[in-house]
Amino acid sequence: MATSILDLSPEQTAEGAESDDLRLVESLREGSEWAYEELLTRFQQPVYTLALRLLNNQSEACDVVQEVFLKVFRNVGNFRGQSTLKTWIYRITVNEAHNARRWFFRHRHREVELDANPKETRDWKETIPDNSRSPFDVAFDREQHVMIEAALEKINPIFRESVVLRDITDLSYEEIAGVLGVSLGTVKSRILRGREALREELAGSLQSRPALRLVPKTAE
Repeated sequence: MATSILDLSPEQTAEGAESDDLRLVESLREGSEWAYEELLTRFQQPVYTLALRLLNNQSEACDVVQEVFLKVFRNVGNFRGQSTLKTWIYRITVNEAHNARRWFFRHRHREVELDANPKETRDWKETIPDNSRSPFDVAFDREQHVMIEAALEKINPIFRESVVLRDITDLSYEEIAGVLGVSLGTVKSRILRGREALREELAGSLQSRPALRLVPKTAE
């Protein structure tokens, strides 16, 4: 009788995932074309999402994705399985985001963008309508999304990366500790302080907004 994944314990499921990671890594070391495609299928979008949330810039996030997979391909021989493949790749992503942020502060403030087009910097989610909901609901959700992104950008990057890894990327505390190379207690502290800073930024944004009339007043 075949065993369903639902019949497996969490420990068995984790062991199976770890075994799959090791097989994928071994195939990458052998230069398997399938392995490269599988790696990109599994991690390209999550890496991009993480980089975008850390940098809030689509172009920078795309550059980070390219650097991340170049480093994975070049250094896969050094992967020893001391962490999960996901943790290793996310650690590289966070480090590359740090490098991109440092480069930005050193160089980009000297540049002037002459042909900026706001439409090119919008998130793809903002350009796809949801026909099952009213235009007001879509606009309200979009406004919330923009407020959260703006608030994330304002909080300390050290706290932001922990909040993003936990609340957006949905990593466990233990996985975040492995990605960031810090203790479990430090992870919990950073997430707590990051969430509080995010609440304060969002509260300030709400207080500074003018009152909106949500329902048009009908003629009496």
